[in-house]
Amino acid sequence: MYSVHKYPSPSLSASLNPNLVDTILTHAFKAWSDAAPLHFTQQPQSDRGRPIPGGDIRVSFIRSLHEDGYPFDGRGGTLAHAFFPGRDEVAGDTHFDDDEIWSYEGEDGGGTDLFTVAVHEFGHALGLSHSSTDPSIMRPYYQGPVRNIPNYRLPLDDVLAIQQLYGAKDGRPTYPTATGDPNPDPPKFDPSLPDRCEGGFDAVANVRGEVFFFKGVYFWRRERDGSLVSDNPALIKNFWMGLPPDTNKIDAVYERKSDSCIIFFIGSQYWVFKDTKAMDGYPRSLNDWGMKTKSGKQVDRVDAAFIWAHNGHTYLFSGGEYWRFDESHRSQRLAKQPESDYPRDVSRWKGVPSDLDDIISWGTGETHIFKDNYYLVLKGGEMGEDNVTPKSTAVDWLWCPAPATTNVPDKPKSKDCSCSITGSSSFVNSSWLLLLSALWALNEFIGE
Repeated sequence: MYSVHKYPSPSLSASLNPNLVDTILTHAFKAWSDAAPLHFTQQPQSDRGRPIPGGDIRVSFIRSLHEDGYPFDGRGGTLAHAFFPGRDEVAGDTHFDDDEIWSYEGEDGGGTDLFTVAVHEFGHALGLSHSSTDPSIMRPYYQGPVRNIPNYRLPLDDVLAIQQLYGAKDGRPTYPTATGDPNPDPPKFDPSLPDRCEGGFDAVANVRGEVFFFKGVYFWRRERDGSLVSDNPALIKNFWMGLPPDTNKIDAVYERKSDSCIIFFIGSQYWVFKDTKAMDGYPRSLNDWGMKTKSGKQVDRVDAAFIWAHNGHTYLFSGGEYWRFDESHRSQRLAKQPESDYPRDVSRWKGVPSDLDDIISWGTGETHIFKDNYYLVLKGGEMGEDNVTPKSTAVDWLWCPAPATTNVPDKPKSKDCSCSITGSSSFVNSSWLLLLSALWALNEFIGE
């Protein structure tokens, strides 16, 4: 049983009236019931035209903050998200961003095909994760509109995945001879948006196992399974509520592990966020941190910030120097005084450029330093290596194609010198939210 609690806004998705939306969703569910012993029925409306409470999968078109802890980010970026089945109240719930222009079979030019996104999201609501197989409706990218939706058939990878969870229809495995739409329209790229493959990010942050790449007024988001929420960026102001409306550059961001707050540095000020909302009393002056350069000047900008997994301490970088903080206790978080014998020169981190773009801890504790469109990896506990090989941020982190020939410099330029799931997807027995896009995360300190 499924129910539709809110339909698309007619002011944006004018071509999709409620009856057409119901038809599209019916066909999206049918794509899965054609392959497995599943039966979907839409819950009837009440006498007042409102859905009767209940339903295993509850569908809504909503925008921004919507009481599930995962706000939408405006047009572009995240198009929809769904919760895995389970015992939680939100289990199976499927939400579509109502700031998008939803379309049908490629109508409305620059709109997003509702059927394609709905089939993908209902796959998650039924328990499927992303797939890296091509073709697959569960690939973590929007794949363009589907024509002739009544005749749509799931690709083989998706058939095998859903049958792995629910069995084959009539007890016999299904092997389709055709895989979906043989000639889907390619997704459109908006040339007015920045290209993630060009690099040059203002800030990079590891927040709750997801990596955010900030550039100008936009950001890209890499999920825990390695997929991007979207090829296109989302507006910072639509996701992080409380920054100045004219914010056009983020200097540094990090997540404070002691209380899971997220710290933003912009110019000579900083903000503390709880989830995606700025806390009361911010911004505050960077002077709170008590950082002075070796020459005695007050620091007026933070270039990079991270918590080193090796020792759990917070490191802030600015102008070729860095400071260390212990934020493990509340009193230390409030005092914000750097430890003695700081600042120190970034040169103590061998192979690291003095004007790095940002730095994060990742994986099993490795340190990743980002500069231009390259990054360096330092092993856990190490402060650098004599021969650090730069790697491509665009290729390794942002799913950009590798160039035919790549001339990688020995070191990144500085001012001083010049999910992956293959085959069938598997079920996760929880209601952990999969945020996804239809444009389709201690040893004792020694030495420092």
